[in-house]
Amino acid sequence: MSEYNDGFYDFFEKVKQNPQYDYKKIERAYNLAREAHKDQKRRSGEPYIMHPVAVAEILFKFGMDNECIISALLHDVVEDTEYTLDYIREQFGPDVELLVDGVTKLGKISLSTREEVQAENIRKMFMAMNKDVRVIIIKLADRLHNMRTLQHMPEYKQREKSLETLEIYAPIAHRLGIRAFKEELEDLAVYYLDPIAYKEIENSLSMKNEEGLKFLNDIKAQIGERLSTVIENANITSRVKSVHGIFRKVYIKGKSFEEIYDIYAVRIIVDSMIDCYNALGIVHDMFKPIPGRFKDYISTPKPNMYQSLHTTVLSSTGVPFEIQIRTWDMHKTAEFGIAAHWKYKIGKGGKDNLDAGLSWIHQILETGEESSSPEDMVQNIKGDLSVEEVYVFTPKGDVKSLPTGSTVIDFAYAIHSAVGNKMIGAKVDGRIVTLDYKIKTGERIEILTSNQQGKGPSRDWLQIVKTGEARNKIRSWFKKEKREENIEEGKAVVEKELRRNFIRLTSEQYDDFVKKIAERQHYAKVDEFYAAIGYGGIQFNRLMPGIKDEYNRNWKEEKEPEKPQNIVDKPRSRPSGNGVIVEGIDNCLINMAKCCCPLPGEEIVGFITRGHGLSIHKRNCVNVPEDLKHGAEPERWINAYWDENVKVESKSTLAVYAIDRDGVVLDITSTLMKLHVKIHSINARPINDGNCLTTLTVAVNSKEHLDNIVKIIRKIDGVYHIERSVIR
Repeated sequence: MSEYNDGFYDFFEKVKQNPQYDYKKIERAYNLAREAHKDQKRRSGEPYIMHPVAVAEILFKFGMDNECIISALLHDVVEDTEYTLDYIREQFGPDVELLVDGVTKLGKISLSTREEVQAENIRKMFMAMNKDVRVIIIKLADRLHNMRTLQHMPEYKQREKSLETLEIYAPIAHRLGIRAFKEELEDLAVYYLDPIAYKEIENSLSMKNEEGLKFLNDIKAQIGERLSTVIENANITSRVKSVHGIFRKVYIKGKSFEEIYDIYAVRIIVDSMIDCYNALGIVHDMFKPIPGRFKDYISTPKPNMYQSLHTTVLSSTGVPFEIQIRTWDMHKTAEFGIAAHWKYKIGKGGKDNLDAGLSWIHQILETGEESSSPEDMVQNIKGDLSVEEVYVFTPKGDVKSLPTGSTVIDFAYAIHSAVGNKMIGAKVDGRIVTLDYKIKTGERIEILTSNQQGKGPSRDWLQIVKTGEARNKIRSWFKKEKREENIEEGKAVVEKELRRNFIRLTSEQYDDFVKKIAERQHYAKVDEFYAAIGYGGIQFNRLMPGIKDEYNRNWKEEKEPEKPQNIVDKPRSRPSGNGVIVEGIDNCLINMAKCCCPLPGEEIVGFITRGHGLSIHKRNCVNVPEDLKHGAEPERWINAYWDENVKVESKSTLAVYAIDRDGVVLDITSTLMKLHVKIHSINARPINDGNCLTTLTVAVNSKEHLDNIVKIIRKIDGVYHIERSVIR
């Protein structure tokens, strides 16, 4: 035994008591890991070996098999030490090699890295999952222990890892049906992302805890007394809703604490399915059911194999609470999800027939391969991994699961791409609905199609659909069916964007410039590049920052700024209070022109006004003549510069165009809050065709700061265009 207690031998004693584990092999893996990590420390100062041991113990408690426990102990060995995969295979076999390799290849999915890196890491993760789902179960255990010890990381890292956990890992745990992983990961993420809200919820729950405990005990006693006369061996437990569950409803959906009906929940576990429905009848007789709050997941299981009856009822005192009713087998699946296959069938037998429950992994891989850009792939995967889902029926009664917010178009493409491409309308529960209709759980949906020549998807659909699958299939159709139209559309987009960004080229330069852009995007022919833009495969505006840099470095003609002949170069004066230096002028009233709202980092010029001091404009402002010398009143224009040593706060107004969906404005403001951006004003209003315009004025310290804000807002679901406006 080592000089410190790393926790291994405490759980190893339990391992030895289970004859289905090869404890000698597990101990050998531990000894190898301890030797490999002997000189490494965690940020807490503890020996590194404590981490893989903790991960192995988590997996042991979930009943995972030999290979999982061994791979958990070795999961960082190849990545962080000199040991190789070949050595791992020689010592522990090909299964362990596959799992260690799979986990190692995941890399670190950091949401602050470039989208290309993030996308590649996510793709690796799903490819590894596709080979063996145990890879992600190990990774979830790894992430869970890292989140439990996140207090030792810097604050920015805590937020980064927590956001990543909420967006990727917790949803994966949900899809796999591992409730224990999902809920703890979510609660820990909320703790670091919004500690104030977490504390408020915790305090609200603690205030209700004493009364809640008494309430639940009374309810359990009442139910137990009634059930005992009809159903044998009924097990009754209770719980309080997780912090994240309350956070999502209170702080995201805007509900009050009193509007949450399932803070308290009672669970009834019985021996058979018939007993489930008998128990349901008894509790509905005992308590008043709340209309619209009954869900039968036994007859229509969730895609993650979850089965249970859910009903919300009122107690005799008017307190709402949820009741879940399930069998013991259903309970095992509800708690452990896909891990239950190993917990109760240790070894090879536990891997049987998992394809149905893992079909979503194949779909996400397909969606990723079809994505037009790494950024799109990341957004598509996050959208398709949404924890919140709706369950709807086809006309034949088959159940389809889609992310909340999906439209009838998403449903059509979920059935088959041919159905979506021929779609002309939809019926929901027998009534005609618009194509942007958002489907709800329990609805029966019929897609209306037409084989008429010339019919097909509309480009507007790209702004309506929710799922990456639908978006990619629409783009694929335009790519194949509308090539010439796409080329012309792409040309128009490129010309417009280059003009809008003041990129001026001769006709010869233009062709060469666009060709180089196309080659950088891996297109051998310019027409293919234009076509990709035309069908939506490339969002050209997202390329503009890099294109502008290329233009400024290699194509823009460097000219000395034209100065009026009667203005003599003078030494730079002291900077003004707003960080501007003007030539030859001190103590002058300086105002930022509202027609262009210049920001630090942008080229500027001053205009001497009559009685209102000096007005600072962007050099490319529409009110500034290109040729100062031959413009009107040249003597009133004067050179001005930003003082690089002074940081000033400026205001900038953005016009954000988005699909008019529930929560889009909240998403925008939440994003800005996470970036610690001060919002001076905000106004949102609906505009034409189901869109909305959000105009907001924010505090920024440079053009680069503003560009970064714009880049991040563009990633919000539904946002399709952002333009810089002026302050009125």
